[in-house]
Order: sequence, then structure tokens, then C-alpha cells
Amino acid sequence: MRNSLRSSASLTRSFPRAMIAALAGATALLGTAPAQADSTLDKIKSRNKIVVGVMLSGGPFGSIDPSTQKPVGWNFELAQKLAQDLGVELETVQVQPSNRVQLLQQGKVDVLIASMEWNTERGELLSFAPTPFYRVGGVAIVSADSSIRRWEDLRGKEICISQGSSYIKPVSTEYGAIPKGFKGAPESLLALRGGNCVAAVHDATLLNPLVAGNPEWKNYRTITPELIPGNSVVWARKGEQDTVAAIDRVIQGWHKSGWLIATEKKLSITPASPALPELHNKYKNG
Repeated sequence: MRNSLRSSASLTRSFPRAMIAALAGATALLGTAPAQADSTLDKIKSRNKIVVGVMLSGGPFGSIDPSTQKPVGWNFELAQKLAQDLGVELETVQVQPSNRVQLLQQGKVDVLIASMEWNTERGELLSFAPTPFYRVGGVAIVSADSSIRRWEDLRGKEICISQGSSYIKPVSTEYGAIPKGFKGAPESLLALRGGNCVAAVHDATLLNPLVAGNPEWKNYRTITPELIPGNSVVWARKGEQDTVAAIDRVIQGWHKSGWLIATEKKLSITPASPALPELHNKYKNG
């Protein structure tokens, strides 16, 4: 009887250790299991189509062709090329600064090519292809006879700006301007022309071409230097690492071949970005 009790106690003591060992083995096996492709990349491949949210706020970086009512410009060219290089069809969805992140997170679009530069807050909220396809900062547009000559002159004055713009924080905290948010750049610029603010702040790639070559804006000028110039990247939902890895390889190929430089010239985007030759030289031999 005593031996039986000892055997029973020994079994009771060893049972938890056996269970722990089994669980540890199972955990180790899970840790070595191959990672699965993220859901967005799977979806793109299975339906043979990528849905890209694009900004079409006007100018050479994105607009609607009035004769065809189809999207044209830099953002759309990149979306087309991305689909081509991934070997899938393209569907585009027009987005605004006020809704682009929401549409991405809701799954209405797979990725964003939406004049949306990297910053810390966005990098914590979303995933992104780390290789930039452009670099751009913000400028202010004012009437030619305005007394505003530099960023500091905006202190205490109302400015028109897109809701969700990365320029809201620096223009208000560093220069003391009072932002008035609008759905997008077209609404903001219309408000400026209507006298609802003393300046509008948007990407230099949108505003510089306006004052340089658009007769409707001949009585306006821009305020420089560029505000918080940053890298333009392709955005995806948080955790979509396979998607951004595939896209990043495509973007590096654009730099290697010089396709981005050629596309900038084709669209007559001026001044030319110094970032594109720099990135071309980095990747052409890689």
C-alpha cells in the first residue's frame, strides 16, 4: 500500500512537468512555423487587382482630365505602374486628406499613393514601403500684394489648410497661425480666393506650379522655404508587412531604372526633385 501511495504521489508530481514540457514543445513548433502572407497581399493576388487610393487635388501630381473625366498625373501614373509591376489590374479610388486613412483602415482601398509624407505619428498608425518615391514639403500661397513675406508673418492669422494635413501642427505651434480645415486643397484654395483666410498651406508640388504657370493664379505667390520636407511613401494597413515588402521592391526598381525621373519630366513637374537623382544613384548599381 505504501509503495502504491509513493507511485501515485510520484505520478502526481511528474504530471505537471510533463504537461509543461509538452506545451513548451508545442510553442517551439509554433515559433518555427512559416509566416503566412498578410491578408491584403493574398487579396490582391486572388482577385488579380489592387485598389489604390489616390489624391487628385489638382496640378501635375493628380487631377481629373476634363475631356475624359479620368484621373491623370503623378499619383495615378505611379498607381498604374505599381499594378503593372505586380502583374495585376488597377482600380483607383479618389481620396482626400480628411478621409484617406479612414478608407485605408476600413479596407476600402488596399494601399495609398496620396501625397502623404512619412512622419512619426503616421508611421505608428500604419505600415509603409520604406523606400520613398518622392520628397516634398509645404509652402504657403498668398496674394501678390500681401504683407506676408515669411512664415513668421502668419502669427495670429487664419490660414486655409486640408483636414488631416501634416502641416497643421508645425504651422500652428511653430509659427502661431490659426488653421481653418477644409475637405481638401480645392476647397481650401477656393476659400483663400474668397477672402476667408490670408494664406493657404499645401504641398509645394501643388502650389508652385499654380503660381508659375496658371493664369488664374498670376496674382499670387508662395512663401518658402518648404515646411517640414518629408519622404512620400506608399501606405498600407498596420501589420501588412508582406504587402509593403512587395511594393518596396517595385519602388526600388523604379529608382534603379530611372523611371521616376523620366515620369517627372514627362509630366513637366518643376522644379525637379533633387531626391530622385539621389535615389537613382543609390539603387542603380544595387
